[in-house]
Amino acid sequence: MKNIIMASCLILAAWSGLQVAVADDDFYGIVQRRPAVKVGTWIIGGRSFDVTSDTELDEDDGPLRVGVCAQVDIDDDRVDEIESEPARQCRR
Repeated sequence: MKNIIMASCLILAAWSGLQVAVADDDFYGIVQRRPAVKVGTWIIGGRSFDVTSDTELDEDDGPLRVGVCAQVDIDDDRVDEIESEPARQCRR
């Protein structure tokens, strides 16, 4: 069932023109909206993520701003980390 849901999400994302890739337990997508500060709701690849003060931001591949590729690491329904990624990671 999980694979059917994931496939449906990817089809919907492709249909809507979003650049999205899913691998393992990580989610890749373009940062579409983020709060001015770290904590709050981020929109990445068409998905909404609630970021807390415990979430790590890794900007080794550049600043996490609107328009860049990001990887979201989710563990137990909690956003552990958001990491900037090279643009090619969101084109797979």
